[in-house]
Amino acid sequence: MSGTGEVSRRDALRDGRKEAARVNGVSVRMLTESDELARITDWMYGWWGLREGYTREAVNACMAHSLRVSGLPRTFGLFLGEELIGMYQFTLSDLFVRPDVYPWLANVYIDEKHRGLGFGREMLRSVAGNAASVGLRELYLFTEHTGLYEEFGWEFIGTIDTHLDPREQRLYRLLV
Repeated sequence: MSGTGEVSRRDALRDGRKEAARVNGVSVRMLTESDELARITDWMYGWWGLREGYTREAVNACMAHSLRVSGLPRTFGLFLGEELIGMYQFTLSDLFVRPDVYPWLANVYIDEKHRGLGFGREMLRSVAGNAASVGLRELYLFTEHTGLYEEFGWEFIGTIDTHLDPREQRLYRLLV
């Protein structure tokens, strides 16, 4: 492709992705202050905290320690205007049975009332650029979803036994 003026898919995913990328009133910003802590704690406690036996206080502590300006974990929020409607995190650990794989894209979440409206795709478009901006070269994720992450440059590595419910899920990698 060299010299043709074409841009590789990976470069296209990375281009223009700064801390805040605005499209139709939607922006993705790093969360570094506790203003949104209660909301992200509620989301994660309702999604996995209660099911996995964590107290709300434990999930709150986990989320509070992810509101950082350096290092990992890092949390990014999806805003519609000034309303937080989604989030994702970069973490060093997300799957207990695979400590050899890191860093992770974790806790990819859209508020229930905003699901199915394309906001998740807007949020996923920001991942590569935000990962590059914090110095990451690759990311991993595990999910039940088929076909979604491939749209954003993720490479399917294979199925893995997560020892969670469901046990068999898909492992992906993104080169940033």
